[in-house]
Amino acid sequence: MAAHIRVPTVVSRAGAVSALTVAAVGGPVAGPGIPQQAEAASAAAKALQIAASKKGAPYVYGAAGPNRFDCSGLSQYAYKRAGKRLPRTAAAQYNRTRHIKTTSRRGGDLVFFHSGRSVYHVGLYAGRGRIWHAPKPGTVVRLERIWTKKVWYGQVR
Repeated sequence: MAAHIRVPTVVSRAGAVSALTVAAVGGPVAGPGIPQQAEAASAAAKALQIAASKKGAPYVYGAAGPNRFDCSGLSQYAYKRAGKRLPRTAAAQYNRTRHIKTTSRRGGDLVFFHSGRSVYHVGLYAGRGRIWHAPKPGTVVRLERIWTKKVWYGQVR
């Protein structure tokens, strides 16, 4: 069932784009009187927009923006700009998030790639089984399908 979002008639261009992005990735639109959970969803939607805006930025190991990123640097940068703090590494970010099931994931949630119990990569969930991420040396920030089932999901609190 499609969600109906009522957007005020006088909205800035950025506000309209934000509301449309939130609707596209399946998150709620925050407003007065909406619980703190909506605030977290709003931060996730903003972080997703910020990560997407870095499309084409080169991967550089250890880089955390604003023009170069590694995987955890991109997620840390995007969430920092959205008003949330994250630690620097993918594993530390996993430990800081609220772990959720695949069926509960929403746009902007973090996707952690693991081997056994070790997290080695992170990206931001973009919907439809895709993530924004900084893959590896020689690549750039890009939108890509999740290529494995060995992933865990986390929501930034």
